Order: sequence, then C-alpha cells, then structure tokens
Amino acid sequence: VTMETVSLEHQIQSVQRHIAFLKKEQMELLHALHLEILRLQKHCSELTHDLEMKELEARQQDILDRELEEKCRVMEAQLQEKEKDNLELRKELQHKETLVAALRSSLRSKERRFLEELKRRSHRVTILDTELQKQTEAAAYLS
Repeated sequence: VTMETVSLEHQIQSVQRHIAFLKKEQMELLHALHLEILRLQKHCSELTHDLEMKELEARQQDILDRELEEKCRVMEAQLQEKEKDNLELRKELQHKETLVAALRSSLRSKERRFLEELKRRSHRVTILDTELQKQTEAAAYLS
C-alpha cells in the first residue's frame, strides 16, 4: 500500500506541477492576449481618428468644390454677358465707322465743291478786277 501511496503522491505532485505549469502558461497567454487587445484597440482608435479626419477633409473639399463650381458658373455667366456686351459694342463701332466713312466722303465732296466754287469766284474776281481796271483807265483817260 505504501508503494502505491508513494506512486500516487508522485502522480499527484506531477499533476499539480503540470497544473501549476499550465496555470502559469495560461496567465502568460492571457497577459499577452490583453496586451494584444490593448494594442489593437489603440490601433483601431488611431484608424478611426484617421478615417474621421479624412471624412472631414473630404466634406470640406466637397464644400470647396461646390463653392468653386458656383463661382465658375457665376464667372461663366458674367463672361457670356461681357461677350454679349462686346458683340453689341463691336456692332455699334462698325456702325459708327460706317458713319465716319460716309461723313468723310461727304466732307471730301463738299470740300471739292467749295474749292471749285472758290476757283470760279476767284476767276470772276479776276475778270471783274480787270474790267474795273479798264474802266478806271478809261475814266482817267476821259478825265
């Protein structure tokens, strides 16, 4: 019986050592798992923060994009209005250039007629002056 008792005690001690070893291993494993969970939670928090920041930046970029698109629409409308105004001004300028050309032509024609009239009158003055001179000479001769 003693031999069996000793053998059982050795087995019990061996089982207790195995249990203690397994408890120690389990505690180390649990500790390592807790550390890994904490590391993963921290990493998850960082990723969540990064994602939130990117979403915020994306929303801000969307707002900026919409504002720029609206400004572009306004500028395009202004550009179209300016182009329309430019076209009207070009038409008006072309009309005025036509009027200027017509006035120049009319002025040249009037100038030509004036010069012809001036020439004709100058010729007439010369004829009348010659006649006056003849009459003055005749009056002097008769006096």
